[in-house]
Amino acid sequence: MRLVEQARSIFADLGYTVEGDGPEFRAERAWKVVHVNTVLENRTLPSSSSGQFHCFVAQPDDADDLETRLKSADPNYEWAIIVVDGEEYQVERAPPGPRVSA
Repeated sequence: MRLVEQARSIFADLGYTVEGDGPEFRAERAWKVVHVNTVLENRTLPSSSSGQFHCFVAQPDDADDLETRLKSADPNYEWAIIVVDGEEYQVERAPPGPRVSA
């Protein structure tokens, strides 16, 4: 199964409505819209104007490089990486939780 099809399946299984074709798509659930990018099909990082939440779906060999590029770019959006290995997947990096002030 292609990475983009696996990404769509993951988000659909998590209860998101998936919209769009190609290696970039939107996943929406309740108030949250996540812009999903599959790494094999798209090597460029999205701009901060394309949304507040981004999830990158990668294979194990691409995950470390992707995380390094994202940390270096320090984009102005929350991001997460899901690593897909065969039929299994794991969240390698999730966005930080809400900030608490005293």
